[in-house]
Amino acid sequence: MDQSYQRSFAIISHVDHGKSTLSDRLLQLTGTVSERDFREQFLDRMELERERGITIKAATVRMRYRAEDGHDYVLNLIDTPGHVDFGYEVSRSLAACEGVVLLVDAAQGIQAQTLTNLYLAVDAGLEIVPVLNKIDLPAADPGRYAEELASLIGCDASEVLRISAKTGEGVPELLEAIVARIPPPHGDPTAPLRALVFDSLYDPYRGVVATVRVVDGALVARQPIRFMAARLDVDADEIGVMAPDPRPVEVLETGAVGYLIAGIKDVALAKIGDTVTDRNRPATEPLPGYREPKPMVFAGIYPAEGDDFPALRDALDKLKLNDNSLVYEPESSAALGFGFRCGFLGLLHMEIVRERLEREFDLDLIATAPSVGYEVELTDGRVVAVRNPTDMPDRSLVAQIREPYMQVTIVTPSDHVGTVMRLCQERRGELKDMHYLSPERVELRYLMPLGEIIFDFFDMLKSGTRGYASLDYEPAGMRASDLVKVDVLLNGQPVDAFSTIVHRDKAYDYGRRMTERLRRLIPRQLFDVPIQAAIGSRVIARETVKAKRKDVLAKCYGGDVTRKRKLLERQKAGKRRMKQIGAVEVPQSAFIEALKVDMDGEAVT
Repeated sequence: MDQSYQRSFAIISHVDHGKSTLSDRLLQLTGTVSERDFREQFLDRMELERERGITIKAATVRMRYRAEDGHDYVLNLIDTPGHVDFGYEVSRSLAACEGVVLLVDAAQGIQAQTLTNLYLAVDAGLEIVPVLNKIDLPAADPGRYAEELASLIGCDASEVLRISAKTGEGVPELLEAIVARIPPPHGDPTAPLRALVFDSLYDPYRGVVATVRVVDGALVARQPIRFMAARLDVDADEIGVMAPDPRPVEVLETGAVGYLIAGIKDVALAKIGDTVTDRNRPATEPLPGYREPKPMVFAGIYPAEGDDFPALRDALDKLKLNDNSLVYEPESSAALGFGFRCGFLGLLHMEIVRERLEREFDLDLIATAPSVGYEVELTDGRVVAVRNPTDMPDRSLVAQIREPYMQVTIVTPSDHVGTVMRLCQERRGELKDMHYLSPERVELRYLMPLGEIIFDFFDMLKSGTRGYASLDYEPAGMRASDLVKVDVLLNGQPVDAFSTIVHRDKAYDYGRRMTERLRRLIPRQLFDVPIQAAIGSRVIARETVKAKRKDVLAKCYGGDVTRKRKLLERQKAGKRRMKQIGAVEVPQSAFIEALKVDMDGEAVT
């Protein structure tokens, strides 16, 4: 097909601004999906996506549309995730487009995730089509937010389209704007094949199904191909387009978006961002932008019952087939038994993985509180990566500890600027920029440690601004910080499940909270149990679980006082001996309760 009649675009927006609803209307208006087959959130195939109302996995669909100029156009819609955890997938999806529809809620205005994805699109040189959605709501103020949007992207307010994806109002005009404003693909049909892999999933019968955008040349069925980053040579067994169901074709021409099946059994070999080329006539340079997915948040996942460890290992292996960014390795804990240390892209990714493990594989799991990955520079010059607090080297061997910092973007009403700035300063944030989007709305940019964000920062931000602030963040490198490892000891023995790495200024608060909580949770023994929080050999907090008392003097109803003293001394010696040889029994429920977030909303580990 002639490239001039193709358009590839994505819809970028904040969570709950109507992206999936707009996709549904486009599918209906172009006749891509019949009324009989249609359902709400059509492109969200995963049950979790439909329940939560968010897009987790990117989806593509080819639509045919006859424009007012009388020509038939092929529109490739790429539905991208909106959450910060999947920012790399979003950037690769945008690399497969020539333009984006910037969707903003007419009742809420621009939010942080909208800004972040907009900056990605601008950096990629894409055409921006600004759209205000939900103009049918009573609270909508399209005039005000059209001005705000126009000033942000540098256009006239009259160019901002106003639609209601729910009712369909204004959506036909949006289709015409997509055809008119978004440019056609600009690849070279005569050049060697270069196709961008921007998504992949695993089919148990056919192997990896890679979603590709042909940038240069053409991809032909049964063609010998090479994945350049993975250095993998295979044959294109089947190629096709999603319309919206898979439809095999013989050739994907320059600018086309489709799928590729090549009999690959490991999804890690079809990496997002990789370049596919012709094995017989290979391209000299891969497409730019490829990088390995890097986990940012780490947590231990353990089966509640030790016998379920093999089932958990099988479940993670199967989940990994569809999620290349999931990283895990076996680990053991004296408190929780055998489990896995897992790396995730972020907190939402962690929550989704855990929920899928429990729901799809019927597992009962215990997850330790999330932590981040640190770089530890030793006194001999070596640098080691620490993902688990128990792996932290001895303090005497450590020269410097570096932690990941994030570039944080917060959009808030101007009335709450003071509250937001105070919260960020408490979390060791450094103000980098402050910009008024309008007299009522402010964009704040902070440099902040990831370890201060992952626990309860978002909840505190929402409660402090009555739900009006929005948050987004992206990696900003590693920086040295004054961090210490806090150990929790029961009866003098460290318990690895409660160890954590915190900033020195917050170590005492953590130790005090944890020791107080464990004192309430651990049942009384026949001897006193000291609970201590320590940095190295220095104890910073202590609580004691008092021993069960037995009245050994009950049988002494008379006689000399020396007899009573003798009985008490014998009891004291027995308790001392028991403390030396006795083990502190901590029930599983106490571990689960202690690893939860406490009543103040502060994570205790």
